[in-house]
Order: sequence, then structure tokens, then C-alpha cells
Amino acid sequence: MMIMNHSKALLIIDVQNGMFSLPENPVYKGEHLLSIIQKLIHKFREKNVPIIYIQHTDENDSPLKKNTPGWKIRPELTPLKSDIVIQKTTPNSFLGTELQSILDNQNIKEIIICGLQSELCIDTTCRQAKALGYDVILVEDGHSTFDTELLSAENIWAHHNSVLSGWFATIRKSSEIMETFD
Repeated sequence: MMIMNHSKALLIIDVQNGMFSLPENPVYKGEHLLSIIQKLIHKFREKNVPIIYIQHTDENDSPLKKNTPGWKIRPELTPLKSDIVIQKTTPNSFLGTELQSILDNQNIKEIIICGLQSELCIDTTCRQAKALGYDVILVEDGHSTFDTELLSAENIWAHHNSVLSGWFATIRKSSEIMETFD
């Protein structure tokens, strides 16, 4: 793990093979999501800004069972040795992980969040990061989810962009975030 001294980091949550393994209920705009995150990774690496992957780990027979193909991070987004990979077992990327100590040790004050699932791990991590005093940027076009029995994925996504905006995060398009580096 490379230690750097930056004020911001990209946090990529749960973009694992198992999340894309349900053809009957695919990730909303899944290919677009992967493309956006690839572009963010490229820009952050180009500018030597830390990238932290959060990898959900289940012990049961879920699509994210540890050490199975579904548990692995998507090949399009493969971490480099200089990136940090943190495993979690709850929707909260901070709970029971070393995320906060890594952020604090690297003097990171701003977290740019993208990944899956809008209403679970994205929502919970945004709220917890803000409660811990971090500046939180949620990538508006950089998170997604699935349809549920009650709501479409598109409505869940739009709802969370609205609800998290202000109190819990600043919502910014990926293109705006990348422009801040130019």
C-alpha cells in the first residue's frame, strides 16, 4: 500500500462481478457506470490521487461470497498495487474497516464516491463520511442500483441524488469532477 499525502481520494464501492451477474435484473445503466468509473480512475491515476476500492464480502452463498468469481472487482476496474482495497461486511464502508484510519493517515479530507448500490452502500457511506467530518462528493452519474418491486432503479438513483444533496454530499457530474484536475 502506497502512502501519499493528498487532500482527496476516489472511493469506488462494490463494483464487483457478482453485482453484474443477474441478467433478469441488471445494474441500471451498468455499462455506462463502468465507463464513467474507468474515466475517473484514469484521471485520478494521471494526477496521482489515491484510489480506494471497497469490496463487499459475504460468507454465505451470495453473489459476493468471498474468494468466488462474483466477489472479484470488475476486470475493467482492476486495482493497481498502488491502490488500496478494503473489504467490508456491512453497507457502511467505515464500520469494522480501516477506511477512516487510512483517510486520516493520508490527510484526506474530501472523498469522491462512486459505485453500487445507490440506496444501500452508497447512501450509508455518504452519510457516515459526512458524520465523520469529511467533505463528500457523490458522482451523480457514477452510482447505480437495481429495480425493486416498489421502485425502478432510475427512480432510486434520482431519489438518492436528491436526498443526499446538501446535508450529506455535494452532487457533481463526473465530467465536472474531471475538469477540476485540468
